[in-house]
Amino acid sequence: MNSFSRFNYLYHFGRYLGMMRQSISRPEKFSMYWKETMRQLNDIGVGSLIIVCLIAIFIGAVSAVQFAYQLDGQLVPRYYIGYIVRDLAIIELAPTITCLVLAGKVGSNMAAEIGGMRQKEHIDAMEVMGVNTAAYLIMPKTIAAIFVIPLLVTFAAFVAILGGYLASVPTDLITDDEFVRGLRVYFNERNVTLMYIKSLVFAYILTTVSCYQGFYVTGGSIELGQASTRAVVFSDILILLADYLIAVMLT
Repeated sequence: MNSFSRFNYLYHFGRYLGMMRQSISRPEKFSMYWKETMRQLNDIGVGSLIIVCLIAIFIGAVSAVQFAYQLDGQLVPRYYIGYIVRDLAIIELAPTITCLVLAGKVGSNMAAEIGGMRQKEHIDAMEVMGVNTAAYLIMPKTIAAIFVIPLLVTFAAFVAILGGYLASVPTDLITDDEFVRGLRVYFNERNVTLMYIKSLVFAYILTTVSCYQGFYVTGGSIELGQASTRAVVFSDILILLADYLIAVMLT
């Protein structure tokens, strides 16, 4: 049973690599790829902006309130609240939480979209016409995600810091000057670089894993739902694993 499971994982990994190799090829018609990439930019970026903002602002607010509670009665200066919220948002919360949410929203949608095309034999019809379906269906999504998800992460980091400000300054947990001072002290530009590295890696993972689940789906509607679920679960697991490895290597 264990040897079969290991073989199964190796089989899927090999098929995933084959799909990615097939998807990285010269487009047959650049205009079609351009239109599809623009559509994906709109779906991933604009379509996810509201949910990213809601999650980021509450994450920043909760972080500020929790750290204010932990620092109550301690000798640590209260301006550390701004410092902690800033670094926590940039290093961890913005890239990781945002991409975990996008794996559920965007990843499941990609798996369902491509899986539906596979079940309705649209992919088979395109392959008969000589279209490189892996490149046409996967490459525009990957390019769009790699471009727009770092922008969403940047916006999420800003909104999270804003949420921390709104939760701490108007409620008199900390003064405006103290919060701004915390934002300015001990700033390390390397943390911003780390945030963008994480966002690029996570964007690639959630896109390609979700597309793989949809591209090779078989069966009916039940199997399509299972593929969408696997796309979210596997993407989240791999994002968390990549988050740990990046933290070990770069911090």
